Amino acid sequence: MSIIEAIIFGIVQGITEFLPVSSTAHIVITQLVFGYTFPGLAFEIYLHIASVLAVILFFRKDLWNVITGFIGYLSNRSEENKVSFFFGLYIIVATIITGGLGYILSDFVADSIKTPAFIAGALTVTGFALIFIERFHKYGDRTEKDMTFLDSFIVGLGQTLAVIPGISRSGSTLVVSLLLGLKRETAVRYSFLLAIPVILGSSVLALDDLSSGFINQIGVVPLIVSFVITFIFSWIGIVWLIEFIKRSKLVYFAVYCFVVAALVFFLLDPGTVMDVE
Repeated sequence: MSIIEAIIFGIVQGITEFLPVSSTAHIVITQLVFGYTFPGLAFEIYLHIASVLAVILFFRKDLWNVITGFIGYLSNRSEENKVSFFFGLYIIVATIITGGLGYILSDFVADSIKTPAFIAGALTVTGFALIFIERFHKYGDRTEKDMTFLDSFIVGLGQTLAVIPGISRSGSTLVVSLLLGLKRETAVRYSFLLAIPVILGSSVLALDDLSSGFINQIGVVPLIVSFVITFIFSWIGIVWLIEFIKRSKLVYFAVYCFVVAALVFFLLDPGTVMDVE
């Protein structure tokens, strides 16, 4: 892999991982456009680790509060730790739902739905969902203390939709959380913290794809460059989404999804089977 390719893939992965535009679809589209094929899933796993590192560092205080509150409540049942304890449980429940259903459904994601036409359709659905949540749904004011196990179960189901090529994980969790009446800041925080166990879990499950030849196939310098670029642009993507949510401008992401869907549908060979994992 050349340095330019490493930079491009790093930018694409980083900027789209946490925006509601489906990073997986963008990575595959980029491969098709540049005629590059990854050697297995190792490189994608590697880039995902850079993205999740950005989330962990950006939300380090929130993550620390949830962890310490969770442990603290288990040890002394103190009222001050109760909200953090249950918020941690809601993250765990949603992750279990997503992981279990995702594992089952992944075997049913046939090649027939990995085509440009299907992915274009999925991106279009994402776009309409973003328009609906911004234009036709009143934002709620529920925070972590108002959440229930039913909320986490439904968000987990929504997050499972991301097994469909072209459906954004962050977009699905964000839309479902807002539909449930969560406050915008709470919905964003919940969506980002959910990304940590989901991405780490999927990476661990795919560790078999890592091999000693992975470094030789990609190259040491391109690996370092792509990791750094992915981390930087993941951070930018996090900040960008938070600012957009504050200003209620999700419709811009919807328009972007429509544009990308049109490009995929009309410019890519409809007979191509996109290798989406």
